Amino acid sequence: MRSRLALVIAVATTAALAVSGCTKKNDDSASGSGDKKTYKVAFVPKLQGVPYFEAMNAGGKAAAAALGNVEWLYQGPTQADAAAQADIVRSYIQQKVDALIVAPNDPDSMAPLLQQAKDAGIHVATADTDAPTSVREVFVNQATAEGIGQGLTDSLLKAMGGKGKYAIVSCGQTAENLNSWIKVQQAYTKEKYPDTTIVDVVYAGEDQAKATQMATDLMNAHPDLTGLVGECTSSAPGVAQAVKDAGKIGKVFTVGLGTPQAMKPYLTDKSSSAAILWDVENLGYLTAWAGAQIAEGKQFQATNKVSDKLNGITYDASSKMLLLGPALQITDQNVDQFNY
Repeated sequence: MRSRLALVIAVATTAALAVSGCTKKNDDSASGSGDKKTYKVAFVPKLQGVPYFEAMNAGGKAAAAALGNVEWLYQGPTQADAAAQADIVRSYIQQKVDALIVAPNDPDSMAPLLQQAKDAGIHVATADTDAPTSVREVFVNQATAEGIGQGLTDSLLKAMGGKGKYAIVSCGQTAENLNSWIKVQQAYTKEKYPDTTIVDVVYAGEDQAKATQMATDLMNAHPDLTGLVGECTSSAPGVAQAVKDAGKIGKVFTVGLGTPQAMKPYLTDKSSSAAILWDVENLGYLTAWAGAQIAEGKQFQATNKVSDKLNGITYDASSKMLLLGPALQITDQNVDQFNY
């Protein structure tokens, strides 16, 4: 009797352990523990709904799908407004995302919010445009300020014949990236093109129609103006449209930081000579990958293989900057290589 009872207890114990083991395994799978943990990586652009940031979003989604352990979250303000952007950042802090990446409209006002996020245990970064005095762990940079500023200047002055007067129609007055490029343009123009003068720098926000009007006003105020720079993806087509409307194609030359398909008609009709940009989808891919790295507590290497297309991405530890690569010149000859 005693041996039979012992056998029953042994069988029951074995069954219980088996059930327990299955339950533990299922719980691990459901919770995503270990390597299966999914990290929430949120990106807050300057502005949602414009081709540039939608292309970054497409790249971020592609990275999340390839990585397999990233939930990519994307939301920005409907206008390039620092206060509206701050509200979205606060929402992501409340959601306790794992990594929060921002392209700040105003780096100074964003810095305290990034500190709040860090205090809440969230990893923080910037992409596309920086908040250099903040606690961000990494800045995902599309190209160096020197590369962009010099590329814009050289492209424009080539069209202008190396001399003349030009003006810059920028966007957000506090945008760190735009202001850094303008400083390069000012210094580089003075140094390399002494017969050239920048007559004005104006700010149209992220409003293409306003950029067109401002460019028109600049041409009226300076009848001898022969060049215009559109410093962002809304003002680049805006200044080209102004030249087209004024019937000054071939007399006033424009370049800008426009997305390829938005610039295609202007590159085709020569109201724009070139767009200086980078592969925006790749920038979004790199942004999502960087978010996953910091969320997992991984260190960046001096040279990083992000994907088969993004191999050799450099990281500068002193500035905490990941660099996508050199700026590209987009013309009517290569514009169709880009589908955004």
